[in-house]
Amino acid sequence: MFSTGVSVSVPTLAFLVLTGCTANSVTTIIEESQPTNEETGRFQNLDTGKKSYPLTCKQDCYKSRSDDIQCDSEGLCQYTGNKKSPSEALDFSVKWLGHATFVIKTPAGDSFLTDPVFDEFDWPINWLFSLDGEQREIDVESAPELIDATDAILYSHVHYDHFNKSDIETIGVDPEYLVPLNMADHFPSIGAKIAEIGWFSSKKIGKTLVTAVPAHHFSSRTFVPFIYEDNNKVSWNAWLVENEGKKLFFAGDTGYSEHFKVINKRYGDIDVCLLPIASYYSKESPEWYRYVHMTPEDALTAADDLNCKILIPWGYGNASWGMGDLSSHSALVRFLNIAERIGTSAEIVILNEGESL
Repeated sequence: MFSTGVSVSVPTLAFLVLTGCTANSVTTIIEESQPTNEETGRFQNLDTGKKSYPLTCKQDCYKSRSDDIQCDSEGLCQYTGNKKSPSEALDFSVKWLGHATFVIKTPAGDSFLTDPVFDEFDWPINWLFSLDGEQREIDVESAPELIDATDAILYSHVHYDHFNKSDIETIGVDPEYLVPLNMADHFPSIGAKIAEIGWFSSKKIGKTLVTAVPAHHFSSRTFVPFIYEDNNKVSWNAWLVENEGKKLFFAGDTGYSEHFKVINKRYGDIDVCLLPIASYYSKESPEWYRYVHMTPEDALTAADDLNCKILIPWGYGNASWGMGDLSSHSALVRFLNIAERIGTSAEIVILNEGESL
């Protein structure tokens, strides 16, 4: 059971909020009510409760794949395995910049950027991580020509490794920002055009329909983890990008749950799936980490639930935050080992940071 966080009296509610304390313009689009906790009124996942997972790797998960992954003396690694192209036309252009940042161009030429974090995380997280040597080895480039060509920014949630306030000032006001509900308050005041979009709600960008769909995660922005003060006041989204009959799915941060089957039932099979495979383990809180992040085998299960034609994993890599992983590419090693054993109906495409498909 859940109560709704927003009351709507018409199928589609879209209103413009202009406040005196910010120069940003904020449109909120809610076509269906989104689940919230009955007691707190804060956002919650579509599929709550304890999880059982169809697949769990227990043996030879990290068996060496030295033929596929080469690392230099500084520990920077590259995937050097099979780089085959998909057997059918992709239609979408996809470039992976690192971690959760993708450049996506639709068949009609509309261009999107997901979760851009170009440099170290916002203060104070960048400072706290530097004390432990946790800074990323490679920063993602914020090339001016990339920003100029971007029609809209898609943010999945407010966590530091997916949302950088300092980068918004670099991006500027030309692209539109599509974000989860209640996220606009975290933006710097730059005159940005922001659309807060609830689950199963859509907005047209150019000739492309962008729909917010559920992820299985949580939100907070306090620099002391798991303080309840701001937990789940902001929602979290995955994004479905549709153009000329083709569909691309960006999962954002998510654990595995029944929400993938719900998405497939409502929107049909997906042509290109961008699914996370990392940050799934913590010695202190193993169940919690997997609850809100997918293991490589969870991603393979999700790809089957979505009936993905092409699967591009992300979250590993030199520019990624190595939270809960053994090394920069250990999640990819585990993914390749399990995919080799169990197979999948999707065509798997592995990218290095900076590579395009």
